[in-house]
Amino acid sequence: MAFPVVSGASISCTMGASPGQLIVTSQLAVMMGGKPVATIQDAAPITNVCPCGMCSSLANPSVASATAAAMGVLTPMPCVPSPAGVWACSPGSLIGGVPVLLSDGKLMCAYGGAISIVMPAQQQVMT
Repeated sequence: MAFPVVSGASISCTMGASPGQLIVTSQLAVMMGGKPVATIQDAAPITNVCPCGMCSSLANPSVASATAAAMGVLTPMPCVPSPAGVWACSPGSLIGGVPVLLSDGKLMCAYGGAISIVMPAQQQVMT
């Protein structure tokens, strides 16, 4: 069963080296455990989706450039998230007509990574 995600949730990218964090800005009225509940629209780079350490995707121009300079040896570079669209997750509740982001959510990065929720930052309420 999927849990609603709140601000401060841990996220992970398949091309990133360490976890990042999700910051909620789409709405600040509905809270769980004193934290705002995320919606699928919380997908802006840096503002909502924080970096996931070092990126190892060759689709990322900085990684490709650094790898070429290192004679083809993969050279990870700092992650700068580039979300492509909004979060996709199973259906749940709505906040102001916008679906709540659930812990099974996935977000694609333009550089080929798949971003997912590691810890929703709360585990008390299920939808």
